[in-house]
Parts: sequence; C-alpha cells; structure tokens
Amino acid sequence: MFEESVSLRVWKRFVQEGVMDSARINKRITESWHRCKKNRVNPYAGTGQVVLAKDALKRKQESNRLLLELALPQIDRLSPFIHDVGMIALVIDPEGYVLSMSGEKRALLDANAINFVEGVRWTEEEVGTNAIGTALLAKEAIMVNGTEHYSVASHRWSCFAAPIRDEAGNLLGVIDVSSPLERSHPQTMATVMTLAYSIEQAWMKQRQQDELELLQRSVLLADEPERHVIVYNQEERVVYASAAIRKQIAGWSGRTRRELAEYGLMEVRQAPVFSGRHHGLIGWVVDLVSGGTRTPRIFLNSGPAFRFKGEAGTSAAFARVLRELERIAPTDGNVVIYGESGTGKELVAQAIHDNSPRREGPFVAVNCGAIPRELMESELFGYVEGAFTGARRRGYKGKLAQANGGTLFLDEIGEIPVAMQVALLRVLQERTVTPIGSTEEQSLDIRVIAATHRNLRQQVNEGSFREDLYYRLHVLPVLLPPLRSRKEDIPLLIRHYCRKNGYVEPELPETLQKELMAYDWPGNIRELYNVVERLRVIPREDWKRFLSGLIQPEPDRVLEQPSADGSRNAGQAASEPAFYEPDSLRYREQLERQTIVQALEKSGGSASVAAELLGIPRSTFYRKLKKYRL
Repeated sequence: MFEESVSLRVWKRFVQEGVMDSARINKRITESWHRCKKNRVNPYAGTGQVVLAKDALKRKQESNRLLLELALPQIDRLSPFIHDVGMIALVIDPEGYVLSMSGEKRALLDANAINFVEGVRWTEEEVGTNAIGTALLAKEAIMVNGTEHYSVASHRWSCFAAPIRDEAGNLLGVIDVSSPLERSHPQTMATVMTLAYSIEQAWMKQRQQDELELLQRSVLLADEPERHVIVYNQEERVVYASAAIRKQIAGWSGRTRRELAEYGLMEVRQAPVFSGRHHGLIGWVVDLVSGGTRTPRIFLNSGPAFRFKGEAGTSAAFARVLRELERIAPTDGNVVIYGESGTGKELVAQAIHDNSPRREGPFVAVNCGAIPRELMESELFGYVEGAFTGARRRGYKGKLAQANGGTLFLDEIGEIPVAMQVALLRVLQERTVTPIGSTEEQSLDIRVIAATHRNLRQQVNEGSFREDLYYRLHVLPVLLPPLRSRKEDIPLLIRHYCRKNGYVEPELPETLQKELMAYDWPGNIRELYNVVERLRVIPREDWKRFLSGLIQPEPDRVLEQPSADGSRNAGQAASEPAFYEPDSLRYREQLERQTIVQALEKSGGSASVAAELLGIPRSTFYRKLKKYRL
C-alpha cells in the first residue's frame, strides 16, 4: 500500500486559498491542480457526469475496435494478479471515454458508487486531477494516489495510467489500473507501463501485417498497364502504384495523398480494402485521371450525417449495418445486400445511393424475380424502334441506360437467367450497353447494388450463378439481420410505419407487446407492417386473440377442409379455407390459384409484392384474390 504523498491539509489549503507548497508535490500533480482551479472544476464533486448511452458506447467501442482487440488479451493475461489484489483494469479512448472495465467484484462496486463505469468520460475537465485524464494531457505514465486527486470523490482511490501510442507517436488511448487506496500495490506502475508497451508492440505488429497484406493484394488490384491507380494505407501514404503511375512519378512510394494532387492527378473513384484476417479497413484503392481530362468525382469521408429513410431503431445488430453502410456509401464499389425477404433490402440500397457522390443521379430499381425471362433483355438493355414485333414506336430506354450517372439496384439477382448473366457481366466489364436492334454502343457510368435472399456462393457451386459475375458484384457485401435478431426495434418500427402513413399508433398493453416479442417473424418487417394493418381493422377486444394466433395458430378451427359428410379433415392444407371447394375449378384455374398462393407465401403475405412477382397489375391481383376467396 502507498502512503499519500499529499496530506488532506495541503489539499484543503490549495482548494480554499489557492496556496501550494509545490516542493512537496509531484510536478504533474501541481500542474493539474492549477488547471483544475483555472477551469473551475468542483473539488467537492468528482463523480462521473458524462456517461454514454448503451448504443453510443457501442459505437465508441466499434470505432476503437482494434485497440480493444489488442488490449483485452493483454489484460486477460494479468487478470489473476488484478483479481487477487482487488483492482480493476480499464481501456480508455483518446477522448477520455472508458471503453472497457473489468476486475475484482468489490472494486467494481466501489467504482460504480462514484459513477466510474463503462462509457463515462473521465477527464480532468469532468472529475479533476486523475491518472487517466492527466495522462491524456501529459501524454506520459502517471500515478495519482488518495488526496493527490483534485476531487474528493476519488480520495479513496489509487490510480495508475499510461498512454498507448502508435509508431508515429500518435495517441491511441490509455491503459489504467485502479483500486481502493488500501489495496494499492507497489508493482502496479511497472505493470501498467508493461501493459502499455505490450499493446503498442501488438499494434505495430498488426500494422506491419496489414501493410504486407495490402501490398500482396495491391498487385492484383492495381497492376493493369493502362490504369492509373494508387493504393494508400490508413495513413494515406502510397504503398503501391500501377505501372502508368510509376512511369509518371519518380519516388512515388510513401508520398501522401495530398502530395499526389500536385502532379495534376485527380481522384475519380475509390474503394476500401478490408483485411482477410480481421476484416477491418487496411487501405484504399483509388483511380486517378490527369487534370482536365474529365470532371472528377471526388470522394470524401466528411460531410453531413448519414441519411436513412427507414427506422434505424436502437438494436446493436442494425447499428452495425448502418456503420457499415456509412463506410460503403462514399465509395463506388459494387454492393451485394444479403437478407431474408422483408428485411428492407431496397431501403438499404436507397440509403447507400442517397449518401453517395451519385446522390444527384438516378436510382433505378429492377426486381429480377418479377420480370419474365423472355422480357429480361429488353427491360435491362432497352431497344430501338422496330427491333421486334410489338416494340414501342419510339423504342425503349432500358434500365441500364436509365441509371446512367447514378445507381442501378438489381433486386433478387439470384433469379436472373444464366444467359442474361453473361450479358450483364459484359456490361459491367466494358461499361457500355447496346440496345436491342441497335449497333451503337452507349457508354455507362453506373454503380450496381444487387440484393438477394439466396446464398450466391452456393448458387455458384451449383452452377446456377456465374462465378465471374459473382466476383464482379461481390465487392462490398452487406448482411441485413432478420427482425427476430432486432426485436427491440419492433415498437419503433410500428411507430415509424404509423407516422409514415398517417395512422394512429395502436396502444398495445404490455402483455400484447410480449406476444409480438415472442413471435419469430418469418416475414420480417414486411410481416410486422401487415400485422399493423390488421390491428387497424380488427376490433380492439380481438387483438389478444389475433396476436396469440401469430404464435400459436389454430388451424383445426379455421383452416380445415370440410369433407363431403360435413366432418373436418384435419390434414387439409392451410391454404384451403373451409368454405372453398377447389374441385369445382377447371384445371387452368387450379394452376392459377396455386401460383397466387405460392406468390403470397414468397412475399410474406403482401398482395402488392405478390402482384409484382407475378408481373400483373395490383387491381387484377385483387380481383383474383376475391375470385379464389384467398
């Protein structure tokens, strides 16, 4: 245990009179006390005031993911010592927020009493002189014991902190070990400094591995003879250049992004490079043109907040998706969105477009599963007048040309015929399109976002999806979580849907809310919105029975088919209502009814989506629903 180097009397005299015997106090403590006095920090408080909410803390942790991944294993190695002595170990970001806290149970309870918790901002400005905040300012290891703390709330604590720096000396964060004063240990300072050094070494090793991986992948990414391409690392220094750049610029290696602008080269497209080991960002591939050859499209990471027209909710699962979209949107790489039906894939594609440099251009959506195969080519490529019998008088501008200068969204890409896959691949490679019946090529400047509920990799293995097209599209994959993985968002999604449509939000009792949370939601958000529509027309007294039926349906009472003698046939399919007699239909009508049922199942019960899948007008679809009593 340490003896306090500053007596309570010395502390009181400075707090009350501003007088200090600096010869008896560590220089860093003296400097810190004066800063606290100047900044009017309350010496009689010192409990944590600024604490991040749960979702904000998760975002902080995600932005410092690499620091945590390197620091926590080092702390785990020392956990027996930390627990035995009765201490806690913390990882802090450069802004003073506690990202991680672990240790002995009693010490954690004592820390909680002064709001010293994960997510709290523990700086000099907030709580006065302390090891964490003072180490951040001094950028050196420091210990603060007992009444060396400026605020009285920390007088019972002994704290040891050391900064963590990268290879360039930039501050990455702080490592801290703290304990109640009576449990402080003489070896703690050496332990903390060793921890910080170990994390710094692990950081540098990780960066060296990232640089090597980036170099290895750069050869494949950039080495095309006529292509002007630069590969930057995370510090925005050149690690690789294509042959065309190497001929033009001597001493290109290690130059900064800004320095290259002096050579008249402008950025027109950039794509992130993610590590195959830890999946984090390791660099950027940037296409360049000489100044004046074309209007550049400069990609910047700064700008307004990420815009998402749907309901983001508060779930960690969807927050991760939004952070991923925020990184993807400013780039120009092709995207594949994976997700079950009803998870909002088109809404996510729209968000990528709205937050991209192409936001002023068109966003053209194509449902590949709803277009008949024989019409797919004309729908995508367009045609000129007289190209075939039934062609429009002035021809038709295909979806590819309609999306020029913007984004083409190909929904249900897994449904596209193999013959069309070849044609689409050529368009993506050549960036040109030739309408049916024409011999003139039209240049294209589009970004492609595809979406599917299928496993494209499995389709490649089965031979139903071309491997070269898969790799052309699968540049930036995004995986949308199903609703069952973000159930805490259900109340917010209901509110969003009601406000969007001008509905009065249904006031569900807590018991019914639990029913919603207990359901597995196979139709995802689309099914949830269908349920809201049902609740609007069902009498309030029937809500409980309806919602209970979601979880435990009662097919025996409603969906059984009566036999000839009036008895119930319990094995009848759920799609056959009790009052309907399919045997009275002609064969063609039976096939049509079966097709409609399958479309409804595929669309999660949405009539408008089912009509789109079948390629018929919604009014016609509703007439057929009424005809077949579905």
